[in-house]
Amino acid sequence: MKRILLKLSGEALAGDKKTGFDEKTVQGVAAQVKQVMDSGVQVGIVIGGGNFWRGRSSNAIERTHADQIGMLATVMNCIYVSEIFRSQGIKTEIMTPFTIGAFTTLFSKDAAVAALEAGKAVFFAGGTGCPYFSTDTATVLRAIEIESEIILLAKSVDGVYDDDPKSNPNAKKYKEISIADVVRDGLGVVDGAAAVMAKENKMPMLVFGLNEENSIVRAANGDIDGTVVTV
Repeated sequence: MKRILLKLSGEALAGDKKTGFDEKTVQGVAAQVKQVMDSGVQVGIVIGGGNFWRGRSSNAIERTHADQIGMLATVMNCIYVSEIFRSQGIKTEIMTPFTIGAFTTLFSKDAAVAALEAGKAVFFAGGTGCPYFSTDTATVLRAIEIESEIILLAKSVDGVYDDDPKSNPNAKKYKEISIADVVRDGLGVVDGAAAVMAKENKMPMLVFGLNEENSIVRAANGDIDGTVVTV
């Protein structure tokens, strides 16, 4: 593959702490992404904000403002992870759909593609910039815009199951499943808006466990014990 979009779960980056960052985990991610990039693959990255904030779980404030806090959580995640990447010799660029002074660069497709072609890992922070859209939707949107060949979804669970494997030890893992079946069965790989966008634009996904050994490198090579989500 020439270009991929990697979606990292905020919770997965927190490791066993469940909140904030686990530096060892993030360093491991950086080392793997460097290996992928050194092989000639261009990498865009979206990071969720769940290790800091989940706006939908809050009933105390209005949804628009809750989602704005979530967008800023993803910016914090990208700044931190970008710095860990840089410490390992990876050039990076952080882009947001809104201006944040000197913290980030304003997103445009042309600028993003130019940065990828210049050998940078490009972080897409701040979601879509609009409330009521999750980082799932932002992931699919950015993947389509930069003409990624596939979305790699690195999660705390190692694939798509027919039930929650944390509570049901007999849950069945799919090797391959269509995005239509994911939506029909409510399997929660991505939200509805993201699923429709992926289906309409024929954007495949690969779901795998971030904590599996060398999982990002293996996923980028198409060799992973996860789930392929077809369109």
